[in-house]
Amino acid sequence: MSTSSGRATGTAPSGGTGIRLHAPAPGWALEADVVVVGSGVAGLTAALRCAAAGRRTVVVTKARLDDGSTRWAQGGIAAALGEGDTPGQHLDDTLVAGAGLCDETAVRMLVTEGPDAVRRLIATGAVFDTSPDTGEIELTREGGHHRRRIAHAGGDATGAEISRALVEAVHAAGIETVENALVLDLLQDAEGRTAGVTLHVMGEGQHDGVGAVHAPAVVLATGGMGQVFSATTNPAVSTGDGVALALRAGAEVSDLEFVQFHPTVLFLGPDAEGQQPLVSEAVRGEGAHLVDADGVRFMVGAHELAELAPRDIVAKGIMRRMREQGAEHMYLDARHFGADMWENRFPTILAACRAHGIDPVTQPIPVAPAAHYASGGVRTDLDGRTTVPGLYACGEVACTGVHGANRLASNSLLEGLVFAERIAADIAAHPPASAGPGIPVPSRGPLLPATARFEVQRIMTRGAGVLRSADSLREAADALDALYASALYDLEVHGKTAEPGVDTWEATNLMCVARVLVAAARRREETRGCHWREDRPERDDAAWRRHLVVRLSRTEHRALVVTETETADFPSVRHPLSQEQ
Repeated sequence: MSTSSGRATGTAPSGGTGIRLHAPAPGWALEADVVVVGSGVAGLTAALRCAAAGRRTVVVTKARLDDGSTRWAQGGIAAALGEGDTPGQHLDDTLVAGAGLCDETAVRMLVTEGPDAVRRLIATGAVFDTSPDTGEIELTREGGHHRRRIAHAGGDATGAEISRALVEAVHAAGIETVENALVLDLLQDAEGRTAGVTLHVMGEGQHDGVGAVHAPAVVLATGGMGQVFSATTNPAVSTGDGVALALRAGAEVSDLEFVQFHPTVLFLGPDAEGQQPLVSEAVRGEGAHLVDADGVRFMVGAHELAELAPRDIVAKGIMRRMREQGAEHMYLDARHFGADMWENRFPTILAACRAHGIDPVTQPIPVAPAAHYASGGVRTDLDGRTTVPGLYACGEVACTGVHGANRLASNSLLEGLVFAERIAADIAAHPPASAGPGIPVPSRGPLLPATARFEVQRIMTRGAGVLRSADSLREAADALDALYASALYDLEVHGKTAEPGVDTWEATNLMCVARVLVAAARRREETRGCHWREDRPERDDAAWRRHLVVRLSRTEHRALVVTETETADFPSVRHPLSQEQ
């Protein structure tokens, strides 16, 4: 893989990379002021706030409106809502979890604005669990939190309730939506400003096939990239499309090496692939114990919070015990909860376990870490602006600086909520200048065949999973390069590439984000947060308390430009329009 390096200066790219996915020309078009790509908590909140500010808003989503990652969130949303809790305490817990790489200004904004953002979510229609005695929101505790500050709905169905409320609000507001649509590329004018997106609608309806939404503001809220690994808690739609689109448009991404592996995912066998059932951290928050096959609680003594340590520490603890014992999984023991608690507090998890032949009322649950959350993504400022004029990002696709090297449990829904509101406020206060219709850019580089998806997943799981080393990462980079080189040879020598379609576009996007992740993980020669280098087991603040920023080269074919920030602070993201107005 070709890379170049240097120090990040913070200046925005002057235009896109010229790289686009092979796709037919758009056969239909919509006009809007804002197009929001994604329908989780971040996307729908941004759409509702933009529409309320009078902006013509179109929501584009890859599946149905309620099929994003938000609906799968079992845990909850963290905010300092309880008596005795403060934003300052929430700040402290977030900074500790982030292992020295959080942007403290971004975190302070998140925890300060978070409580009112949650209250506005409730006003939108979300119903959280309340105490039968006081009527107040019933708050629970999860890993890394020193206080009970996690608001839940339906016991372990928080995401589903938030999704329901926001989808109903979007319908009530009459916001135009395009479902079952895979976003392809960003449209840009001659100056590199955002002019909308191209997309492909799967199936028949009012719009079908490749089309375009023309808009001077695009909000990426496409979720994660968990499908880059074989086993993940992410839904099948999480193929890194937003990060890949942003890279092709010339945007910078950061911290992609920090992929959080959830410690307690239901173990379905060593060859299990695709979306795996999550056993929420809230189960440990209520007192479940991690044990080995002999019933020994191996996290006791390993950290002051034992099973409630930050996720990277728990995942590492599980992996170490598995290696010591030659085991494929550990166990989560919550038999002491009893049937009533399981049925009332964790009905979704109980049903999932029983569907796979495990009854947690009478049996410990086999668990192992699996890819869960990308702490990094498209680099933004405090208002969600990227380094491409008119392009915004929020939610898991974004890197706001909030999560640092490891996300604190249940901060993700809050981040999506708060930054979506800030994006909408920025668009309302500073409407992006109207761009042209977008300059057609010919495709460069091949489409990968659909089968490459599974090859990429296996390469990444083997070489860039929970445990990484210089050797494993080099092997992953070489294997990814060979896979890409084969497709490139077919294109350049035989004039052939894979047939454009959802499967090949997704495989190509996964290859793009895999290359960036591996390049960053190879460069970061230390262990920090959820990036665990077996050959570099210590955290090295002197050399590595800084961020890696990656972009695609505009001049060198398929090269990644990897730069390091001078400090743990991000270089500023310029206001997209400040130089042009």
